[in-house]
Amino acid sequence: MIYSASQFTFKAPEAISRARRVLIKPSAHFAAGYPVTTSRDMITRIIKGIRWISDADIIILDGTPGGEPVKPVFQSLGYDFPRVLTLDVKDSTWVEVDNPLPKPFIVPTFWIPNIILSSDYLISVTPLKVVKGQGHFTIANLMSLLPIVKYGGGKDGWKNLHAMGLDKVLADLYFTLPFDMGIVEARQKFITDEDPLHGTAEEVGKIYMGKPFDVDLEISETMGIKADYLENIKLGRQEIEI
Repeated sequence: MIYSASQFTFKAPEAISRARRVLIKPSAHFAAGYPVTTSRDMITRIIKGIRWISDADIIILDGTPGGEPVKPVFQSLGYDFPRVLTLDVKDSTWVEVDNPLPKPFIVPTFWIPNIILSSDYLISVTPLKVVKGQGHFTIANLMSLLPIVKYGGGKDGWKNLHAMGLDKVLADLYFTLPFDMGIVEARQKFITDEDPLHGTAEEVGKIYMGKPFDVDLEISETMGIKADYLENIKLGRQEIEI
């Protein structure tokens, strides 16, 4: 669903009322504010909506491209919410999870943080970004959940996965990490090329919320933004349905 950013209120779905642990995955691996990262205001609205119907544990989880501690980044972004646990991906216990696709595009298994498997509801929330001509929405936001010790770190992070073909990697990741909800904070569209911290911002004034694939596809189609991983996900969905 599409909302006006100025009037957006996060209404938690009924499933959260039954959850014991809710995990929020922001785009928060750089010490720069919105639209580079998910705004504190958006996280506040999500937490408030969750607390309205549930007393579940709330966890915020992210990591940095170069493997530096994420805690200073969280602090600089103002992620200091009461009764909310902030965790660093690099400190996770890792579990190897099979890709459920009968024929994975390129990655048959992923190493992921165990905390994801023990969470009852998963939310990916990210700014609206266009990086090197490709849309980076709720599914692309999941990349920083993966360990750079296994997939390679550096300026862009996860260089080993980039080398395989990001459109295929993200499709495999979508099926392996079935997040329940995706939210794109599209108050602005941030367009960048080589430098992830600098670019141009265009006013949009919207919030997109729903299932991650539906949200990403809606943005791609309505705003004319390429996101090649979506085409692979369509193929994978057909394969599972057959």
